[in-house]
Amino acid sequence: MVSEKRFVQADDVETIQLDWGTLKWMNTPEVTGSEGFSAGVVLLEPGKGHERHTHPDSEEILYILGGEGEQTIEDETRTVSAGDMVHIPSGVEHSTINTSWEPLRFLAVYCPPGPEAVIREDDDATVFPPGEFPDN
Repeated sequence: MVSEKRFVQADDVETIQLDWGTLKWMNTPEVTGSEGFSAGVVLLEPGKGHERHTHPDSEEILYILGGEGEQTIEDETRTVSAGDMVHIPSGVEHSTINTSWEPLRFLAVYCPPGPEAVIREDDDATVFPPGEFPDN
C-alpha cells in the first residue's frame, strides 16, 4: 500500500535489523509516494559495517550524523565523521565500517529508490513492524 505521508516519524516505519546494522527507511515509494529517491537512517554498532557491495542502478549519498567510521569507495579509503558527506556513483564498489567506540549514524539516500527494498528482502534481515524495535 502506497502512502503519501508528508511528515514521517520513526514509529511510522518498520525497523530492519541485519548483523551489520539497523535501518529505518523514512522515505520510500511505499511510505511517502516518492518516486525519485529513498532515504533512511542507518545505525552501525562499534566494529560493525557492511562489506564491499554495489548498487548497479542507483547513486548513493551518505551523510554522517554521528560517530566515526571508515568509508571505502573503489580503492580509496577515508575516515568519515559527523558533518561529512559521501557520494557513491551507480555500480561502484563501496563499504562502511564503524571504527569508533560509539554508534555510527548516517543518512543514506538512493536515487532512484530500489536498493532499500533489496536490503529488506535479505535472508538475514529481521523486519520489525512500525512501532516495534529490536531488543538490544
